Amino acid sequence: MTNRITGQDFLFVGQQPWDVPIGSNCKNIAEEVAKHNRVLYVNIPLDRNTLLRNRPEDAQIIAKRKKVLNGEAPALEQISENLWTLTPNTVLESINILPDGFLFDFFNKRNNKRIAREIKKGLQALDFKDFLLFNDSDMFRSFYLKELLKPKSYVYYSRDNLISTDYFKKHGVRLEPKLIAKADVAVANSTFLRDYCAAHNKHAYYVGQGCDLSIFDLSQHYEEPPEYRDIPNPRIGYIGALLTLRLDLSLLEQLAEEKREWQWIFVGPEDEAFKNSALHRLDNVHFTGPKKPGELAQYLHYFDVAMNPQIVNPMTIGNYPRKIDEYLAMGKPTVATRTKAMGIFEEHTFLAEGKEEYIEAIEKALAANTEEEKQKRITFAHSHTWENSVNEIYGAIRKVEKS
Repeated sequence: MTNRITGQDFLFVGQQPWDVPIGSNCKNIAEEVAKHNRVLYVNIPLDRNTLLRNRPEDAQIIAKRKKVLNGEAPALEQISENLWTLTPNTVLESINILPDGFLFDFFNKRNNKRIAREIKKGLQALDFKDFLLFNDSDMFRSFYLKELLKPKSYVYYSRDNLISTDYFKKHGVRLEPKLIAKADVAVANSTFLRDYCAAHNKHAYYVGQGCDLSIFDLSQHYEEPPEYRDIPNPRIGYIGALLTLRLDLSLLEQLAEEKREWQWIFVGPEDEAFKNSALHRLDNVHFTGPKKPGELAQYLHYFDVAMNPQIVNPMTIGNYPRKIDEYLAMGKPTVATRTKAMGIFEEHTFLAEGKEEYIEAIEKALAANTEEEKQKRITFAHSHTWENSVNEIYGAIRKVEKS
């Protein structure tokens, strides 16, 4: 049964501007909502530090924001029939350096008022009145928007444990729980984050995760990558950024050293710790470097087992691992670190902790690649669509409306 909401107006705010080419949950959700509703998506405005530092990596964003500030580009742009973006014509003060407490709150409220003033212009231009506000974890810039904009319903979306990072920890440990508490409904893409929200809001719901799996299509023909041609089987592989913040480098070094008869393949960019690790000194370990998104299925197709050897820390413990859906969509037997967020995958993956469990799990995965199991994995992965996730968000909104 669908919970679909139609013919309504939605205002989206969050951590990810529309005009950055990388994907994000917030953008995917906005596009899905816009299939049956009108959506205004607010870009992150310039802040004083970004403007003054003028770093090369920020050049595109700065240039576009300056055009809006100088009246050379419209603040409001139509993206599709029901979707618009708003680039606020303002500059925010960079205040994260301030001590937590009254002084930060004073200047943060000023920043919120600046954003709210510009959002009201966009709402008026589009004749948005009884709108729903969807906030993707924007705990500072959007802290006062419920009071300033008075939406008919306020949805807070949690999809990362952001307060575990240095930037958000300073003020977020105090402010995010307060923001969750004053939301009408809190939704999360993992059960861990749902439980975190539930500690502050009785209307907290797990809404799953959507994934675009269109490029992970097992029905397509994939040529074996040239880097693989001299690599024997079995091939145990990982696809994604190789970051010690998220991956257990020590575990990988132990596994590769212990199981020299297995070939370990890593597809993705490396941080300095990975570049300097013992993995590079082993002849059964292979690094392909980063690949374009459209090439990833080709590299994944020729793995015998796919893995996600997360290190368990406050940043990773509750995150929904999208790459597991990508692995399963290609029918791959998958081994991953056991976390609370991985619980929903338990029937379709092999979960492990430590070297011995990992070796045992990979041995089971190598032996379990039947056609029947492969089809079960594919079917399960394709149940994680943005349509299904947004339908759960709608359901959470309706539950609160009825309560």
